[in-house]
Amino acid sequence: MSYAGDVAPEQAFAALQAVPDAVLVDVRTRAEWTYVGLPDLAALGRRAVLVEWQRFPDGTVNDRFVDELREAGVAPGVPVYFLCRSGVRSVAAAEAATAAGLGPAYNVAHGFEGPLDEHGRRSLAGWKISGLPWRQG
Repeated sequence: MSYAGDVAPEQAFAALQAVPDAVLVDVRTRAEWTYVGLPDLAALGRRAVLVEWQRFPDGTVNDRFVDELREAGVAPGVPVYFLCRSGVRSVAAAEAATAAGLGPAYNVAHGFEGPLDEHGRRSLAGWKISGLPWRQG
């Protein structure tokens, strides 16, 4: 594994509560932030950092990803938790951050919405299903 590891959404939120410098980075697209919702860290006095891993609508990888993380204040030695829709793009983001010397970088397993159930709905796991705070974009 080329990043610090996978954590459940509840573990990520607990770490964000316990470590004031820890950062949650949502790597989904602007469309997802707007139409699906965002993690809400207001109770912690913070906001999630929003940096697309892939650009909407063409899906190209954001070649400025690491630069945008740094511009947003993500620094070496600061725990950073990456979140996407289902925990796939966030692995790639955690690997890129680690390769750039940022982190320790963690992947939030199952992401914001989680995997599809047998009916094609995202109702099995993830930030929202875990009952963690979120708001409509």
